[in-house]
Amino acid sequence: MNIELKTDLGKLIKGNSIELLSKELRESLKGKVNLIITSPPFPLNNKKQYGNEKGDEYLKWFIDMAPVFSDLLADDGSLVIEIGNSWEPDRPIQSILHLECLFGLVKHPTGNLRLIQEFICYNPSKLPSPAQWVTVNRWRTVDSYTHVWWLAKSDFPKADNLKVLRPYSKSMQKLLAKQKYNAGKRPSEHNISKTGFLKDNGGSISHNFFEMEQLDPDREVRLPHSVLSFSNTTSNDYFLKTCRKEGINPHPARMSGGLVNFFIEFLTDQGDLILDPFGGSNTTGYCAEILKRNWLSFEIKEEYIKQAVIRHSNPELIP
Repeated sequence: MNIELKTDLGKLIKGNSIELLSKELRESLKGKVNLIITSPPFPLNNKKQYGNEKGDEYLKWFIDMAPVFSDLLADDGSLVIEIGNSWEPDRPIQSILHLECLFGLVKHPTGNLRLIQEFICYNPSKLPSPAQWVTVNRWRTVDSYTHVWWLAKSDFPKADNLKVLRPYSKSMQKLLAKQKYNAGKRPSEHNISKTGFLKDNGGSISHNFFEMEQLDPDREVRLPHSVLSFSNTTSNDYFLKTCRKEGINPHPARMSGGLVNFFIEFLTDQGDLILDPFGGSNTTGYCAEILKRNWLSFEIKEEYIKQAVIRHSNPELIP
C-alpha cells in the first residue's frame, strides 16, 4: 500500500481497494465512512484500458462488494454508485447485467443495503455505443445516460435536500413576490392550500434527473448550485488544459464533478469522511477537498494517479 498523494484532508492510495478495505484497512475504517461515492468500471463487452470484468465474472465481483462497503459505512452513511448500461456481446440487445448488479447488492445476505433512490445522469456528449448498432447498422439510438444508485444500510441515512435546492423558476419568483395564487382543488384531486406555496425556502427541491447539458436551448436549466458547471465535456478547465499541454489522454470514464458535489453536499457535512474505491483521476477527492470534507481514494493504475496529481495541483485548491 503506497500513499501517492496526501493533503490536509485526504490521501490517494495506490492498490487494490477491495482487498485493502476488506483486510488491511478494515478495522481502522469500520463504521467511520459517511459517504462512499464511486463509478466502478462499467460492465462492458470488451476489456478497456481502465479495467473491467465481463458477464458473470463482473456480477460476482460487483455483488461481493456489498458486505465490504456496508462494513465501512457509518450507521447513517450512504453508498452512491454511478453505472452505465451494457450490451450483449455481438447482439443488438441491451444487457440486464446492471440490474442484476443492483439486485445482487440489495439482496446480499450480509450486505444489509437497501435502495433509497435512483437518479439519472443525462449526458448528450456520450459517444454512440455500441457503435456497431448505432453508427454502422443504425438499429439503435445513442445511449446518453447513466444510472446513479443511492443506497444505505439504514432506511433513514443522513440527508438534507435543503442543502441542494434548485433556483426557483421565474413563475415561482413572481408568485413569491405577489404572495398570491389560485388555491383550491385541482383535477388531479390535490387540494392546494392558500399559503402552502408562499414561503421562500431559497429554492425548489431538486429532481432525481441531472441534465448535465441543456436538453432544450430555449428552456432555463435549473440545477442546484452544488452541481458545478464542469462536466466530462468541459474543454477549458485546469485539469484538461494541463493534460493537453503534457500530451496526456485523460481517464476515459471520469465522473462528473457536479454530480459528485451534489451528493457530497446532499448527504454529508463538513468534516465527514468520503471514500472512493475506484478513484481514477480522483474527481471525488478533488471535490471533497473543495467542500472541506475528509477523503480517501484508491487507484491501481499509475497513469491515472499521475492525472490525480495534476488535478490536485489546480491553483483553485491553494488557499
